[in-house]
Amino acid sequence: MPQHDWTKSSHCQEGEACVHISVTRETVLLADSATPDPSSIISADRDAFAALIHMLKK
Repeated sequence: MPQHDWTKSSHCQEGEACVHISVTRETVLLADSATPDPSSIISADRDAFAALIHMLKK
């Protein structure tokens, strides 16, 4: 798996107990760690992720 630059969510508890995100040209990756196990990464294409965020903001 390629190396990703993970960014911690601005809405976190103390420490590393929060969502981390990495964006590629094709996908948005979500994990619960800045160094996630590959099997624990959730991925979505950019349009699907944008639709999810839109729905959550309603």
